[in-house]
Formats: sequence, structure tokens, C-alpha cells
Amino acid sequence: MRNYEGVRNPQTRELVLGAFFILLGLVIPFIFHTTGLLGTVFLPMHFPILIAGFYLKPSTSLIVGAVTPFLSSIMTGMPVFMPMAPIMVCELAAYGLVTSLLANRKSWNAYFVLVAAMIVGRIVAGLAVAVLVALFGVQLNPVLFVTGGIVTGLPGILLQLLLIPLFISRFKRGVEAND
Repeated sequence: MRNYEGVRNPQTRELVLGAFFILLGLVIPFIFHTTGLLGTVFLPMHFPILIAGFYLKPSTSLIVGAVTPFLSSIMTGMPVFMPMAPIMVCELAAYGLVTSLLANRKSWNAYFVLVAAMIVGRIVAGLAVAVLVALFGVQLNPVLFVTGGIVTGLPGILLQLLLIPLFISRFKRGVEAND
């Protein structure tokens, strides 16, 4: 997907798309929270990060995943800075990195890429919880945190698996039609 043929400055494209995905990662959850929709159920910040991995380099995707929850926490208070923001920084950075690394392989479909990224991201979130417990005495159980997040976020996970591959295939076809 990262075909820079015909683009005069691929670094500019990467920077603009990275900023765009960060913006989406701020605006979509803000809309969810201000309208009373449940962010912990529908995982609105996860969508732009996972999509970014299909269009950006691994390093940029990692940065987008790390910066978005941090900025959102500072700007809106969601996620709550401690302990959720550091956990989400780690989790979403892993989502962006893994999605980008795996999406570059032509033989792997979007569903495999998404499921692998979600698994790695949840493992990283569990490890982040363990670090917060050890360093700051945060009262969370890493295993319960991860399993609870999966159960609570199941509607969002299912929507990600349904909508992201559709978006990617449609967007790719649209880009190819304009070339």
C-alpha cells in the first residue's frame, strides 16, 4: 500500500497522513465522549491507529499510536492520565507498529493483520499494567485488565474487523481509479 511512485516528497506525504490519523484519533473519541457513547465499548481511538498502519511506515505508525492517546489525555482528559494514558500509549503504539509491519506483506490479508496487531497490542497493554503496578503500585491486575478490556470492547473489536478491511479495500480501489 505504501507506493510513493509519482509523489514528489514521500516524507511530506507520510507527515501529513500521520497528522491526519492523529487528528482522527482525537476527534472521533471526542465525539463519542461528548455524545454519551461508550468509548470503552466501541474503542473509537483504535480505528484510526489500526488504519494508519496500512498506509504509513512502521516508525510513523508507532509514533501516531503513541502520540494520539497522550494528546487526547492532555486535551480532553480521556483517557484518564493515570493509569490509562500510559497503558493506551503502549497498546496503540504496538497496534500501529505491528499493523504496519504486517500490512507490508502482500500475502497476508487485512483480517490476519488486524487480529495479530490486536493480540500483540493487548499483550503490550498487559505488560504496561505490570510495569505500572511494579513502579507506582497501581491497583490493577494485568490479566484481568486485558481480559476485561477484551470482553468490554468486544463490540468495538468486531466493528474493527468488519469496517477496517472494507475501508481499506474501498480506499485502495479509489486511489487506483484516480491514478
